[in-house]
Amino acid sequence: MTLPAIVLSAGVSFLFLVAVFRPMELAFPAKRSQRFFRPDWWTDLCFFLGQYLLFSGLVLWALVYVNGWVDGVVPSSLRSVVASQPWWLQAIEVVLLSDFFIYWAHRLQHSNAFLWRFHSVHHTAEHLDWLAAHREHPLDTIYTVGIINLPAVVLGFPLETIAGLIAFRGIWAIYIHSNVRLPLGPLRVLVGAPELHHWHHAKDRRAGNYANVSPLMDVLFGTYVCPDHEPESFGIEEPSPSNYVGHMVGPLLPKFKTHKATDPPADQLGPVGTAAANSAINAVGTRI
Repeated sequence: MTLPAIVLSAGVSFLFLVAVFRPMELAFPAKRSQRFFRPDWWTDLCFFLGQYLLFSGLVLWALVYVNGWVDGVVPSSLRSVVASQPWWLQAIEVVLLSDFFIYWAHRLQHSNAFLWRFHSVHHTAEHLDWLAAHREHPLDTIYTVGIINLPAVVLGFPLETIAGLIAFRGIWAIYIHSNVRLPLGPLRVLVGAPELHHWHHAKDRRAGNYANVSPLMDVLFGTYVCPDHEPESFGIEEPSPSNYVGHMVGPLLPKFKTHKATDPPADQLGPVGTAAANSAINAVGTRI
């Protein structure tokens, strides 16, 4: 695909998402005071453009590579048995297996320090809407998309079908991040919704709700959370860059202790010291 075609595709996708999700956010807002051009909107636009213009090819290459590797490992007899099943049974199997895999992979992202340094980029969003769903580090995206689609690859689904699954889960991910509150009542135990995923983005790193399409795995493994109100704030507790370049580069840099044991705690540095510390963190890139 040529560069003009990629740019056109990104523009059409942007307009499509605005047309679909902005009316929903206006009609059923989770946070009524949140504006369209809210803080960090331009940073999240950079994430959107980065995904569509720069990193989508990298993710596709990784999936094709994994598919080729699995072809040489999984017995063809297993794939034949799966292919002989009714399509509806295959669909149920791949959704349940994908949700199981990504549930535990997602929990690991929140507990493992190395995985968290990449996944935390997604959680730095302090305002959730359809655009904030695109705030992801590309290596985190490869990890997530790869694991979500691993069962489909192992079971022998063609790449065209996997592409359809990626598109569906992508739209679903945008929906559950949107500034929308549509309580589902008893169905919320079976079907994911923004009211659940917004609590996953609360500042507590282990807030729960790690599942993807259905919260069933959270219910089964005791991490289901659904209060009847929105979290007071979103984001992470540790300092983070305030620009796109910083988010891209920061996770790749070595992690150093912010102070020695003999240094004063951060809350005792005073306003000048705190400002200096924040400036050092944000110096990785320039605001875009």
